Amino acid sequence: MMPPLCLPLQNMTKVKPSPLPPETLIGGYRVIRKVAAGGFGLVYLAIDTDGQQVAVKEYLPASLASREAGSLAPKVHPDKLSLYRLGLKSFFEEGRSLAQISHPSVVSVLNFFRENETVYMVMNYLEGASLQEFIVTARDLKQAKVFRESTIRSLFDEILRGLRIVHQHKMLHLDIKPANIFVTDDNKSVLIDFGAAREVLNKEGNFIRTMYTPGFAAPEMYRRDTSMGPWTDIYAIGACMYACMHGYPPVEAPQRATGDKIAATMKHLQGIYSDDLIDVVQWCMALDPVSRPQSVFALQKELNKSGERRYTKLTVGDKVRMQFETMVASTKSPAR
Repeated sequence: MMPPLCLPLQNMTKVKPSPLPPETLIGGYRVIRKVAAGGFGLVYLAIDTDGQQVAVKEYLPASLASREAGSLAPKVHPDKLSLYRLGLKSFFEEGRSLAQISHPSVVSVLNFFRENETVYMVMNYLEGASLQEFIVTARDLKQAKVFRESTIRSLFDEILRGLRIVHQHKMLHLDIKPANIFVTDDNKSVLIDFGAAREVLNKEGNFIRTMYTPGFAAPEMYRRDTSMGPWTDIYAIGACMYACMHGYPPVEAPQRATGDKIAATMKHLQGIYSDDLIDVVQWCMALDPVSRPQSVFALQKELNKSGERRYTKLTVGDKVRMQFETMVASTKSPAR
């Protein structure tokens, strides 16, 4: 593979990679338009040779590479080249691994290939909206329950079925958040946008760390001396359930380490959601990885446990105090 062209180092943080122009042909796919952009790449709506719509994800980390309008190949500074290639290799391997997984709750990788000195991953094009969009819409209704408990349980039961298969393939998602849980128009919940390349680059450079989503990243993702495993994704699952109940993300893990208020916040949800569900969320979000469920199976077993749901009985005074505290907190909480 020919080395990418070089950009002056001082321009690297100022120039955002331009998307591929519409009608560009890559690997036999015709680009229609850009549909999403993130720190590690761009996603396009494209048409395959049979005229079917597909999503094509392009590896193009904005912190390492840029691309001028109308160009195809990225430009990478020589000092960043080894890191760029390391992430590219991981992205390619991620495509190879995901292509072996066939589950309705995991994004389907149809193809992956190298071209234009980068890698492309071809996936099913999903129509619908992210869980994040649903949370914001439901939160703005200002009801006591952001989502019904039955909805939360059924949605995450579906996602956990897919995540369990991912873990069985010795993979981690590493970027589970409401924006990466997609709810299709035919009511299927799908995990999208895996973060394998992000994790490889995280081991090599501190500047990648800020790309983890605050509130959903487990404490060990901020450290180099702690191993990651299924419990890391499980923390994020708990944070997503918290967001479905509270309407906002939990505070970032490092802030929790200095003054954890998760238990106090969850107490405000007593009587609204069952104690069982509240306990599951707090279990998933334990700061100590060993104190969390160590496998998706263990979490599924608890989440699907049969029996009557326990609810804390709140006094009128409790309800008034909590309503007042919630009103005060809502005036301080940024809309996210």
